[in-house]
Amino acid sequence: MTKTGRATLLAALLAAASPAVAEADLQLLSFDQLDGWAADDHSAALKAFLKTCDIPKDPEWRGLCRVAREKGGGRSFFELFFRPVLIQGEEPALFTGYFEPELRGSLSRTPRYRFPLYARPEDVPPGQPWASRAQIEEQGLLEGRGLEIAWVEDPVDLFFLQIQGSGRITLPSGQVLRVGYGGHNGHDYRSIGQEMIRRGIYEAHQVSAQVIKNWVRRNPIDGLALLRHNPSYVFFRKVKGNDPKEGPIGAMNRPVTAGRTVAVDPAYTPLGAPVWIEKDGADPIHRLMIAQDTGSAIKGAQRADIFFGSGSTAGLDAGKIRDPGRMIVLMPIQRAFAMVDEE
Repeated sequence: MTKTGRATLLAALLAAASPAVAEADLQLLSFDQLDGWAADDHSAALKAFLKTCDIPKDPEWRGLCRVAREKGGGRSFFELFFRPVLIQGEEPALFTGYFEPELRGSLSRTPRYRFPLYARPEDVPPGQPWASRAQIEEQGLLEGRGLEIAWVEDPVDLFFLQIQGSGRITLPSGQVLRVGYGGHNGHDYRSIGQEMIRRGIYEAHQVSAQVIKNWVRRNPIDGLALLRHNPSYVFFRKVKGNDPKEGPIGAMNRPVTAGRTVAVDPAYTPLGAPVWIEKDGADPIHRLMIAQDTGSAIKGAQRADIFFGSGSTAGLDAGKIRDPGRMIVLMPIQRAFAMVDEE
């Protein structure tokens, strides 16, 4: 591409890009600079990519999707049509994990199943703060409005179901009800783990999802009050027609894939884009994943949440993750060069 042509494309891209990307620190990398790139299973990443690549409306992404379906290629496909772009914001990289919880519940309230999952009320204004978690629970603002989808037996599991945003509920009949994210009350997420550290309950290296659950259950009164430190409250919807063998429905309205789907901040990373993950920590992960989900707590250019699968084992694995590293977005070639001024 000529210098003039690249400048024109750069101007067009930045005009269309989000303000966050326009202000971020961008660096074009080579595939040789991706630690562990050659050793990954690129065909598994391509399979995940194909689940959602037809969704973006941009003709460039649609064209790449068509090539991927017709030609395949795994590693050669990604190296031929993409270039790695490191997008850095003000905050350091942080990787966490999420999973699809499996709870026991009922379609009607019983002495055992007393804690409801609610659908989104019509009077909740989209994108604007409504009542906080504490107000909703302490004042019973949702009770008696016919919004109950199901009832579960443990308020702590319900809280973490809201954090994950989707899950499976096994009913007394053995039938499985799948629920997905149906909106929230407009309040920002506050970390319970960070609040426990601030209060001196635990040190940073001790905190995990399981540790939080155990403490709240041992301290039911103070525990529920602690959970209400997070003002964000998530509503649900029933998910129908999803193959039980598939993962839950993500932000792109398609099933996510364990170990290959990552939730990102779409202000920086386009949904559907391949993302190279270099997660450090006790169990490093260097793998190509696909940005197919989002989350209310996932904010920033280097903030990512890795999907670990469904059930308790996946939950334990996901709960251990809180690690540094770096995340590199694979962008279509011309777009990558346009984003990064190489002069």
